[in-house]
Amino acid sequence: MTYVPTIPDWFLTRKAAQVTAFFALQAGGAINILKATKLLYLADRLSMERRDFPITNDTYVSMKFGPVNSYTYSYMNGVAPSRQDDWHEFISPRHHDNLPLSQQVEVGDLDELSRGDLKVLEDTWEKFKDIDRFELAEWTHYFCPEWKDPAGSSIPIELARIFQVLDKKDPIDLAEDLQNERRMVSTFRAA
Repeated sequence: MTYVPTIPDWFLTRKAAQVTAFFALQAGGAINILKATKLLYLADRLSMERRDFPITNDTYVSMKFGPVNSYTYSYMNGVAPSRQDDWHEFISPRHHDNLPLSQQVEVGDLDELSRGDLKVLEDTWEKFKDIDRFELAEWTHYFCPEWKDPAGSSIPIELARIFQVLDKKDPIDLAEDLQNERRMVSTFRAA
């Protein structure tokens, strides 16, 4: 039986698809799913370090091969039950272990991403583009202390924990700010 998550209203599927598309574009039109999951997480983490908020505003879990953006991963695997059109506008269904672009795009077409988002994505790509997907997964085990070995399952990674390992002054306050923003987005989308 396949786990089918409930995607919350505050999750911005189209933005997550565009982040994935950015990395697929940099990789030549398709990207390995394992490498994509690591790059997305590392970009969100870098954004939290620099700007106190992630790009995708996903939830995060520890899995066997490192930290993962949970809802985005559901879209990558084709099991997200809602807003598939937002995802497929940029990313085609998974083909073996690859995530191909669904159309010819340029970075300028990624209209959900701010200049600040793009800078973080570019810096993430430059740092990790030449690292093999398995080496990158292993790297996250050592350099992302918020990751814990889930022993074959998955374990939630709390936002406050990520802020804490990034040496932020008020990790709980920052996490609460993000939770409040999520509630506001949900309220807005429900109206």
